[in-house]
Parts: sequence; C-alpha cells; structure tokens
Amino acid sequence: MLILLAFIIVFHITSAALLFISTIDNAWWVGDNFSTDVWRMCATNTSTCMAITDQFRDYQSIQAVQATMILSTILCCVAFLVFILQLFRLKQGERFVVTSVIQLLSCLCVMIAASIYTDRHEELHKSNEYSIDVSEGQYGYSFVLAWIAFAFTLISGVMYLVLRKRK
Repeated sequence: MLILLAFIIVFHITSAALLFISTIDNAWWVGDNFSTDVWRMCATNTSTCMAITDQFRDYQSIQAVQATMILSTILCCVAFLVFILQLFRLKQGERFVVTSVIQLLSCLCVMIAASIYTDRHEELHKSNEYSIDVSEGQYGYSFVLAWIAFAFTLISGVMYLVLRKRK
C-alpha cells in the first residue's frame, strides 16, 4: 500500500510539474527564428520578446487559453492538498471522491485550453501585430506537454476515484 501511495503522489506531482512547464514556458508554437506561447513572442535571432496584448487579433482566444491553463494548474495543486488532507481525515474504506472531482476538473481545463489553441492557431499566428512572420512554424514542446498533462490528470483523477483508503 505504501508503494501505491508513493506512486500516486509522484504521478500527481509530475502532472502538476507538466502543467507549470506548459503554462509558463515559451514554446507553444516554434519556428526557425521565433518561439511563441500564450504570453509573448520571442525572436531568437535578435533576443527580443514582445508581450501578446489586446492589440492582437483573436486576443480573446489567447486569454481563454491563459485562463484555463492557470485554472488547471491551480486545481491540480488544490487537488493534491485535498488528497493529503483526505489521506489523514477519511475513514478506512472511503474513496477520495473530492480529490478525484477536482483533478478531473483540472483535466477538463487543460483539454479546453489545448483544444482552443489547436482550433485557433492559424488565426492566432496570422496576426499582423507580430514583428516577424510566425505563420510558418509547428507546435512546440509546451503544447505537447499540455496534452500529456491532460492524459496524466485524467489518469490521476480516475485513480483517485477508484482508490480506497486502506490500512
């Protein structure tokens, strides 16, 4: 049981780390001489960065991605704290339902953010407000990490739903 508990804790912390990295790091859309995410666009050859503001076309889509990624990260951290509290407060044989619900909400938020970005990426990167052409690029590792975090939070949420407190 102790090994299972350690595995679940490590799995949850890994999910949170993936969410933090994918939310913060500047690599959702990358090209030969630029990298961009939901916060800023950086030109690698001149080492200059430009914040993505409301002057950009489809800024509402970027804000939706920002908000849902932040909410997902917060929910994942709250789920971990609730799990630790439930670990000591639940009676034997009860399930970690509250932790599971919070973790599944985190999973839903990641899915929404990555889906919005996937759907709107062409319109987002054709904006004239960028200092360089960012339309010719590909998804970066932060975008991939967001989808991996989706899978991890989904698996974690289901594990908490199935998990019972044992001796």
